[in-house]
Amino acid sequence: MTEQPPPTGGSSRSGPPDHPDGAARPDLPERVAATYGTEDLSTVTAFTGGFINFGYWAWLPELADRPLTAEDRLRSEQDLYRLVLDTVDRPRDRTALEVGCGRGLGCALALQEFDFGSVIGLDAHPDQIARALEANAHLLAADSGPRRLEFVLGPAQRMPLPDACTDVVYSVEAAQHFRDLAGFAREAVRVLRPGGQFALTTFFARVPEAVRVLPELLPPYANGLDVTHLVDDVVAAFDGAGLVDVAVTPIGDGVWEPYDRYMAERPELRDKWPRQYLTAYQTGLLDYYLITAAAPAG
Repeated sequence: MTEQPPPTGGSSRSGPPDHPDGAARPDLPERVAATYGTEDLSTVTAFTGGFINFGYWAWLPELADRPLTAEDRLRSEQDLYRLVLDTVDRPRDRTALEVGCGRGLGCALALQEFDFGSVIGLDAHPDQIARALEANAHLLAADSGPRRLEFVLGPAQRMPLPDACTDVVYSVEAAQHFRDLAGFAREAVRVLRPGGQFALTTFFARVPEAVRVLPELLPPYANGLDVTHLVDDVVAAFDGAGLVDVAVTPIGDGVWEPYDRYMAERPELRDKWPRQYLTAYQTGLLDYYLITAAAPAG
């Protein structure tokens, strides 16, 4: 990937001791760099509104008698964020960090709908940071006094942020890309204040067999965009990094079938490979998870 200067308006925070430059350039896999760079996944039909997630559709039964709309799809993407953020104690002006923030729309939602005093969005792709600055220019311009919203370029396993700088670390459908989940977890513990809260949601493999089968079924696993992390290994990595009270909740029943229904109702998407995620879910290879934990209190 071509080296790019940090976007105007980026963070001036200093990094941890082993990152004196503060904004280490990520060495992204080629497929990840292209998907979130020139291809800009947030612009495709399946991800209406600029969010990039499959959505959480717990309210879908009330819409059984009519086709799903683009507004419904946007609500599902926003509701996935709300599901994650509802797992943390009411913030009361605390700081939150989103890892893998993309265009920063989830950061804006966290700031506007919850009681965070400030929100930091971290992303490893410089194009995404530039888009986040543009998409949230109105919020950034409205800041007076201490900055309430900022965006930082850096990878999840090497966050250019100080120790104990946030009360909450959360991530929405990004960790399936992370090559070093244990490194991400260690960094989460480092940047969290004692007793701080951690919440993550995305899809992981359910059984060891999936590590072999998923790349045959879903191109993102074959081309290097996603990693076939086994959910049990994810939990072990989080435990090993020092996170406590790690809890895993499968939420696939509110994700896969409703998302597939939305896809099926659109002729331009009906026969595309993304619908094979439902197949992977129904055959027990993959599921969507909500994982919560906390930093040690001491």
